[in-house]
Parts: sequence; structure tokens; C-alpha cells
Amino acid sequence: MRYPSLLILFIFFLSCNSKNRDSEVIETASPQKSISLVKLDSIQIDYLGNPTVHDIDPKSGTVIFMDHKEFSEDIFIADFEGNILSSFSKFGDMLDTYGKLMGTIKINGPNSFLVYGYKGFLTYDFEGKLQSLVKYDDFYVPSESWRAMGFGMESLSNKFLYINQEERPWEVHQYKGHKLLSLLDPIDGKRNSIIGFPENSVFLNGNYFFSASWFPVYTIFEDNIYVVFGSEPVIYVYEGTEPYSLKSSITINLPDYNYFKGTDDPNDETYFLMPLISGSIENIKLIDGYFLIAYFPGYDELDIQSNFEEKSQEERIVFREMMGKKYLHRIAIIDSLGNVIKDFVPEGLVPRSMLLRNGELWMMEKPDEEEEKDYFRLFKVGLKTEE
Repeated sequence: MRYPSLLILFIFFLSCNSKNRDSEVIETASPQKSISLVKLDSIQIDYLGNPTVHDIDPKSGTVIFMDHKEFSEDIFIADFEGNILSSFSKFGDMLDTYGKLMGTIKINGPNSFLVYGYKGFLTYDFEGKLQSLVKYDDFYVPSESWRAMGFGMESLSNKFLYINQEERPWEVHQYKGHKLLSLLDPIDGKRNSIIGFPENSVFLNGNYFFSASWFPVYTIFEDNIYVVFGSEPVIYVYEGTEPYSLKSSITINLPDYNYFKGTDDPNDETYFLMPLISGSIENIKLIDGYFLIAYFPGYDELDIQSNFEEKSQEERIVFREMMGKKYLHRIAIIDSLGNVIKDFVPEGLVPRSMLLRNGELWMMEKPDEEEEKDYFRLFKVGLKTEE
């Protein structure tokens, strides 16, 4: 399976005024308020390995995670008490295999989950028994895929919103017609591409961009689709019904945010290294009237220049360590005008792992770099407001 360059660890909008502001978002500008992210609850699951949480369902009290290895993919079903209820594999040579995953697994019922795989849309129960299989009306090998907590198919009416996995554009003239998202219908197997770059997007400035720089993150709230196209610090608001028209945009005023503006020379060696150092929006959620933006700030100009200077192997290792400590993945709490209410590195949490289900926001605990644990933890978090 191919992965977008956004999955690299250091990887992984238009100005808004009172006339174009989305009326569906409650105005939240309030400089007098102090808002913080607090831990409300936790789940500890005893497991030694490298788990990837795919979905959490507060209604059934279920967590589904996988351990993705080179030649195996085990699926685990756990409850909110941390008990692993079942485990099985649907990877490899078996009759009810999904083939290869094209996205994260989605819990779609009290005792079932949906897999978007090479074989089609497959529904299994929590014991691993295949319930249904719907094949696609067309099939193509995905240009890119994603398997990570906080990113996957999102329910939109009776369909699912996901990234467009058709062939990505390579030439500048192809950017304008390219669609970034897809509507998936697990009932009839249809996949329809929707939503391209807005006219004033940085990605239509005539330059070349690496595909990870526009990789979309999105969330859905009250029939609106909120999208950030990769590195561009703008939230675009689209109607959640056909023809999915652009309603408004909100510029995100992130502090010290540096992102790639493109190049006119796609053969420039720095072009291929920018995914490691460019600023990028890695997740977006909307809760209690505020946007939560997970992002990597990107190197400043001096550090970009230093990054491309000739160095010995030892000097490069030291430089990378310095940059790793200087540039941390962060979360910004943003109001409806794009103003930053709070910007911080969440203590002990993985910023881009934000997963919103049934009004509950969950995040993955940051792994201990010094000691491997025989368990992992998930935290339910919320916003605390003080006057």
C-alpha cells in the first residue's frame, strides 16, 4: 500500500471578514476568556506493540485498533475498560479478506465495523465474521492512503467523506481541475470526486507543489464541510449537500507558521526535501464553537537555509536533533474569525490524533521515548473556559 508523503513524521486558507463569515459557526471571539484543553477520562489497554487506533465508539464503548506489520495486520476489539474482547486477521490469502486497506476502519454499528479495502466495502462483526461485501463500480489502485487515529471516513448523510485517491496531478495546469475529496457510497459501491482548489488558493498560484502540501484534513458539523488543504492556513467552508459549493473561508492566524509557497522548478532538490520542514495543518476539529487545529509550524527562513547547507553526517545528526526540539507539533484553539485563543504543545498527547465521535474528543497518549510500555492510553479531552 502506498502512503502519502504527509505521513513522514515532520509532516504528519483566504481571508474572512464579516461579509463572508459562515453564519453556521457561532462567533466565538472573546479575548477576555482563557480556554484550555483538559483531560476528562482515559482508557488504558494492555498491549505490547505498535498499535494504531482506527476508531472509538462511545455509544457501544468500543475501541478498534490494529497492529500493522510487514506481513500481517491484526485487528483488535477492546472495550472502554481496556479489555481486549477479540482479535483476528483479515489480511492475506483468505476468502473474506479485504485485500489491502484504503483507509482507517470505521465502526458503523453496535457490533460491526466497515472496511474500505481493495476488495470493496466490507462489513464485519466484532468477532470477525463477514456480514456484507459491496464491490466498487470501478477500481483503481489508490495514489495514496492513510491509516491513523483522527483521520478517516466521516459520515455525510448516508455516505462517507474521504480523500480522493485517484491519480494526483503532476503538472501545474492539472491542479485547477483536480478534486481533493471523494464521496463513498458503501451501499452501491460508487465513489464520486468532489471539491477542487478554490480560485484564490495558494495552490493555483502557478507554482509546483509536492502532493503532501495539499493533503486535505476536514471535519463535518451541521451539514457543513470544513476543509484545510494541507499547508495552506485557511479553513474553507463548503455546503454539505450537492453541489458542495464554497460558502466562505477563514484565514488561520497561526503564530510563527512557515509553509511552502511552491516552486517554479520541480527539479530543484530543495523541492523534494520541503515535506520534512514545511509547516502543515495535520488535523481539524470543531467543538464547543471553537476550531482545534493540530499543526507543525515549519522551519523559519534561517533554519531552512541551514538545513540545505553542506554538513558532515555528524553535524546533520546534531542539527536534526536541535530542530526536533525546537519545532514541536502543536494545537491551536481558533475562534470563528481565525484568531488564536490559545496555542500550545499538548502535554503527553499526540496533537494530530484528535478523533471526534458522538460529541466526544479523544486523543492518543504520546509514546514514552525512553521506555516501551506494555500498554497504551487514550484520553477523552474537552475545553475548559474561564472568564
